[in-house]
Amino acid sequence: MSDQETPVTTRTAASAAIAALALAGVAWVVRAVWHIRLAAAGEPASGPLHQGGGVHRPPIALEDSYHLVSSAGDAVTVVCAVVFLLWLDRVRDNARALSGSKPRYGYPWLFLGWIVPVVNLWIPRGMVADVHRSVFPDRRLPAVVNWWWGLWLAGLAGGVGLLYADSTDEVITRAYTEVAPLLAADAVIVAAAVAAAVMIRTLTAAQQQRMDAAGQQE
Repeated sequence: MSDQETPVTTRTAASAAIAALALAGVAWVVRAVWHIRLAAAGEPASGPLHQGGGVHRPPIALEDSYHLVSSAGDAVTVVCAVVFLLWLDRVRDNARALSGSKPRYGYPWLFLGWIVPVVNLWIPRGMVADVHRSVFPDRRLPAVVNWWWGLWLAGLAGGVGLLYADSTDEVITRAYTEVAPLLAADAVIVAAAVAAAVMIRTLTAAQQQRMDAAGQQE
């Protein structure tokens, strides 16, 4: 976290976060395509990958490729999360410098707010909302913040949770037998990524506007 009291432009951090979100969205679209491919191919005659009693059949080429797609998507998601947090840290610093007040949630919550059970249902949204309200207390919170958070929670419950509760092999089996919930989860997560990108662009532009106005008054 920066200790400087002068706000700095966040356009580069915002552009990086938006690019990372776009890449994550593409990764989840690719994952959805593989879910469809698995469903269309159908489960091999030899049965599921895990056949019980410690017996595992060799994966077919399509299943091997899904493992690669899944791993690549996981890596992109981690990078996206890091870049998003870097942007959020920067705009929080700027909001503090512009408003002269400390953020409602301390620095540790920038990370803990996403992983501590129960409070992770509202603290991340609260941090984003705090950035806007500390600079524009008289303006309504942009609706895209609520859209982003609603989609994120839906993805957490029905998407990320759905996919990561099971192993990749178990997800493959699920794609063979009940692909619709997987595709719905994929769609929600892609929508959440789009909403997050719009939110970042909206809040960054508003904060930059406030910074430009403050510069003209000096």
